[in-house]
Amino acid sequence: MDETLPPLKMVTSGLQHVAAMYAGVVAPPMIVGPAVGLDAKDTAFLMGASLFTAGIATLLQTLGFWKVGARLPFVNGVSFAGVTPMVAIAKDRGADGLTVIFGAIIVASLLGLVVTPYFSKLVRFFPPVVTGTVITLIGVSLLPVAFDWAQGGSAAGADRGSMRDLGMAGLTLLIVLVLRKVLRGFLQQIAILLGLVAGTLIAVPLGMTNLDAIRGAGLVGFPTPFHFGAPHFEAAAIVSMCVVMLVCMTESTADMLALGKIVERPAGRRTILGGLRADTVGSAISPLFNGFMCSAFAQNIGLVAMTKVRSRFVVATGGGILVLLGLCPVLASVIALVPLPVLGGAGIVLFGSVAASGVQTLASAALEKGENALIVAVALGIGLIPIAAPDFYHAFPKDLMVIFDSGISTGCVVAIALNLAFNHLGAKESSPPVPETDSVLSAVQG
Repeated sequence: MDETLPPLKMVTSGLQHVAAMYAGVVAPPMIVGPAVGLDAKDTAFLMGASLFTAGIATLLQTLGFWKVGARLPFVNGVSFAGVTPMVAIAKDRGADGLTVIFGAIIVASLLGLVVTPYFSKLVRFFPPVVTGTVITLIGVSLLPVAFDWAQGGSAAGADRGSMRDLGMAGLTLLIVLVLRKVLRGFLQQIAILLGLVAGTLIAVPLGMTNLDAIRGAGLVGFPTPFHFGAPHFEAAAIVSMCVVMLVCMTESTADMLALGKIVERPAGRRTILGGLRADTVGSAISPLFNGFMCSAFAQNIGLVAMTKVRSRFVVATGGGILVLLGLCPVLASVIALVPLPVLGGAGIVLFGSVAASGVQTLASAALEKGENALIVAVALGIGLIPIAAPDFYHAFPKDLMVIFDSGISTGCVVAIALNLAFNHLGAKESSPPVPETDSVLSAVQG
């Protein structure tokens, strides 16, 4: 893990990690930006900021300083877990919603940093029955976004859902599936990215590309601190993002344990504490540069397992490349050229894979024991309310809607509460201090 490779191999291997995570890093700002009413140019700025802050968070994990950083080949990026809660926070606020989101992330991250030394004692309350439920809800909650993109987006007007848009989404989905079938190795890992490129090239002669974001974008630029305004702090938004932070910390812990197995250096308590500190410090810094909460990227752990390249300096090189991408507005704007229907087709695979990962985790949750199946059933049911019945909580106070409009937040709280009620209260203290890793290991390799 501490080996320094020749420069060319270091750069190419680092690029592999960037390519494997790129679509996942830019997807959250592409969802949140339009949700708060940003135009193509500002959304591209938000994507550049996410790339920049993902690079910083990755450097914190791989290189570290003092007691911060796992010092593993560990990639960090914008967490999908925060997307739905952030959209709920920003609902009906316009661009001002971003300042509330950033304020909530800062407070949640600092609170996460404070509880990090005690978190290993809390991990037993996040077994696969809880984490699997939450990951499944994350994927399912994001799928409607992919369907909206496939129809051309909410601003498509009278042409929304036209045969051209749906046809392009279906064609992109087909291309991704074919590429996954016929390609091998690294190219198979980036099939989604290749599908986005192919779909965009097909859409160009059809006049479906949007050049607004790339026009006027500079070659060099710095994510201006607090570009959208100073952060605002609201209690309900902070509570919602604190739930997301707990989910992120749990996921990162499981991923560090899995990665420790892969690189044959088991992640002990010190490693986990350092990794969680890097997560929380990176997430606290991120809003300063207009970025979102950062967490582990499991697909990159799978890439380490596949390539057998274990050097943490390779991943640090990838982090440096992400920082450079974030400092180049033109490159960050290129993804804005991708038509929404093309994104929709690829998004079905991208977000569906998140849900499938949750189902895979649930497969190891011993649903046949005790009331685990009941816990999953109720948590999923309540978590799906904002999707299946968007007006269900219309009579609730507006401040509470920030929490209840996020199926991830409510589903997570319900899963934790029911797990405590059925599996801990009155039960013997036999749970291990850290989550099982076999299911996590198979999930990230899959």
